[in-house]
Amino acid sequence: MQKILTYLSFSLVFSTTVEAIETKAQQAYMVDFNTGTVLLEKNADQPMVPSSMSKIMTAHLVFERLKSGDVKPGDLLFVSQKAWEMGGSKMFVNINTKVSVDDLLQGVIVQSGNDACIVLAEGLGGTETAFADEMTQKAHEMGATNSTFVNATGWPDEGHVTTAKDLAIIADRTIRDFPKEYSKYYAQLDFTYNKIKQGNRNTLLYKNIGADGMKTGHTDAGGYGIVASAKQGDRRIILVINGLPSSRERDQEATALMNWGFSYYKNYKIFGKGDVMEVADVWSGAQKTVPLVASQNMVITLPRSQRKDLQVKIIYDSPIAAPIKVGDVLGTMEVTVPEKGIIKVPLQAGKDVKMAGFFQRISNSIHYLLWGKHGS
Repeated sequence: MQKILTYLSFSLVFSTTVEAIETKAQQAYMVDFNTGTVLLEKNADQPMVPSSMSKIMTAHLVFERLKSGDVKPGDLLFVSQKAWEMGGSKMFVNINTKVSVDDLLQGVIVQSGNDACIVLAEGLGGTETAFADEMTQKAHEMGATNSTFVNATGWPDEGHVTTAKDLAIIADRTIRDFPKEYSKYYAQLDFTYNKIKQGNRNTLLYKNIGADGMKTGHTDAGGYGIVASAKQGDRRIILVINGLPSSRERDQEATALMNWGFSYYKNYKIFGKGDVMEVADVWSGAQKTVPLVASQNMVITLPRSQRKDLQVKIIYDSPIAAPIKVGDVLGTMEVTVPEKGIIKVPLQAGKDVKMAGFFQRISNSIHYLLWGKHGS
C-alpha cells in the first residue's frame, strides 16, 4: 500500500509573487552560489563584449597550471616586445626581463595588466592565440558555451565575445576549483610592481558588503561591467553586469544589486542529509520499523516576503519488506517550491533491518493482517 504524507506548513511560509528589481545594466545575471538559484536575469545569454572581465578565464588557466604542478609561483616568464608595447591597463613590466608567475597573477587580477596577460599567455601557451584557444576550450568544458576568447586580455577584437551567464559560470568554477588561490589574489586591495603601486579596480572590495572578487572591465563597445562575488555569513552571491555608461554607475548598480540579493532573498535549510523524515513499518523484519532518511541536503533560496505554504510530500510503500540495508532507496520526498515546481529527493534506509525468524514472521503477519500493525 502506498503511503503519502503531506506537510503543508513545514515551519516556513512563502508567497508566489516575487518582486522584480530593475537594473540599468544592458546585461545582468545574479546567482546564489550555494543553491544555484538565479536571483536576477536580464539578457543573460546575449553575446556581449567582455573587456577585462575576460581575465578571470586567463587567471583560471594559470591556476590550473599551478594546481597540476606544471608551473610554480616563482617560475620566471620572459617579457616580449609585444607584451611590453601592449596598451590599456598595465602592470608596467620591462621588455626583455623575466617576471614571476606570482607577480604576473597579481598584475592581472589586481592591476588588470594587459601586459601581464600576454606574458602569461606566451609563457604558458607558446603564443597568445594558442592560449586564447585554450581559454575557449576550457570555457566550453565548464558549460560556458557561448564564449569565444580571441586574446588573453579582453582587448577589443572581432569575435571575442561571451555572455553574462557564461562569466558567472567561469567565476563559480574558479571559486570552487581554486578556493585558496581565489581568496589570495582576488581580494587583494593593491599591488606594487616596478615601484608603481596600483589599487584594485574592483571598488566593491572597499565597501562593507562582503565582496572578495572578482574583475571589472570597460571598452567603448561593451561599456562598463563587473564580475563580482560577495559572501555574507554562509551565503555567497555571484553577480555579472555589463553595458553601463560609467564606472560610477557600475559601482552604484553593483552595490545596490548585491545588497538587494542578500536582503531580499534568504537560504532556508529544509532538511539535512541523514535527517529522519519518517519512520516506516517493516514487514517480516527483526525490527518493526525503519527510519527513512534524506539522501542529501536541501537548501532553497526564496524571497523573505513570500507567503504561500511550501508543500512537502513523503511517498513510500508500506509496509516495507525486510531485509533492508542502510542506503536502500525506500521512498521519495517531493518538495513543491513556489514558482519552481517539484523537487524530488530519494529517501533511504537509515539502518539495517534483518529478516525476522520464522515464528516471529508468522506472528507479525497475523497481527498485520488483523489490525494493520505489528504485535507487541
